Amino acid sequence: MDGDALHPIGELARRTGLTVKTIRFYSDRGIVPPAGRSPAGYRLYGADAVARLALVRTLRELGLDLPTIREVVDRKIPLSDVAAAHAEALAVRIRVLRLRHAVLTAVARRGSTPEETELMHKLAGLSEHERRRLVGDFLDAVFPGADAAPASAGVMRSMTPELPDSPEPEQLDAWLELAELSQDPDFRAAVRRLAEDDAADRAAAVVAGSAGLSGSAGLSGHALGSGAVPRRDPVAVVRDVAGPAVAAGIDPDSPRADPVVTSVTAHYADVLGRQDDTALRHRLLARLVAVGDPRWERYLQLLAVVNGWRAPESPTPVLDWFSRALRARTPAVTTGTADTFRRA
Repeated sequence: MDGDALHPIGELARRTGLTVKTIRFYSDRGIVPPAGRSPAGYRLYGADAVARLALVRTLRELGLDLPTIREVVDRKIPLSDVAAAHAEALAVRIRVLRLRHAVLTAVARRGSTPEETELMHKLAGLSEHERRRLVGDFLDAVFPGADAAPASAGVMRSMTPELPDSPEPEQLDAWLELAELSQDPDFRAAVRRLAEDDAADRAAAVVAGSAGLSGSAGLSGHALGSGAVPRRDPVAVVRDVAGPAVAAGIDPDSPRADPVVTSVTAHYADVLGRQDDTALRHRLLARLVAVGDPRWERYLQLLAVVNGWRAPESPTPVLDWFSRALRARTPAVTTGTADTFRRA
């Protein structure tokens, strides 16, 4: 189709690969109007018709509606504006499809009940504002009065999942499981007890005149302390001191484990300004049991996936080893002590 020559619809169909019926459809709607008529009344098209039909085909495949396409080919609206609007709409659709994929994948993997499936579907469809409100409700329940406790506020920030605008499938899947876990009343109660024990240790450390425990004390095992002589959280100390013993294959019941236990309990006693006695050791055991809750470890794993952080190393082997070693060297809790050793 060259120059000013006009060509019948059949020639146009051969050149574009479209059917005569399709070209006639576009022509009737003014998207590719004929340039003239033959003496017998048949439509004739100019050289630009091939280019217009190629553009129409592309825009249709991209999902644009016919009225918009007509405005584009007639240059009434810039193609760039149309492309931007449809790209945004497609992004929303892609997000919805990813959410649905995450829900279906989770249902297939877990063998979820209809009720669990409905919950996951609702969680997946939450807006960013609704997600933040859900997470905020969980953290407020776990850290009551955090506004008056800067350390707790710091822990809350470190425990907040931030699902990106364009999450990967594994991030969506992790978000679903994390959101579901955060609604578990038993898990909420367990994390709240962990936070309360953490706060009690920090308060005791301040009274003892130590540098104190930072906001992440007992929850993430980070280095602690904000004063001139920083202290370390007992969980972090257990990990650092007992880790080499676990790697060396030392039996927690053997005499070789004695200095490991003594080192950790002495540190804990120093932080709290107390003696290394039975009450203190049971208090430490309670902390280790709380931190070793598999649901808490799972929360931290899911949090890392959602936020794109490096996967945390599991503390379970070291905590289990040290807890066994500590129990072997600590008298059993007597009647009347069980309810008080956490506050000792």
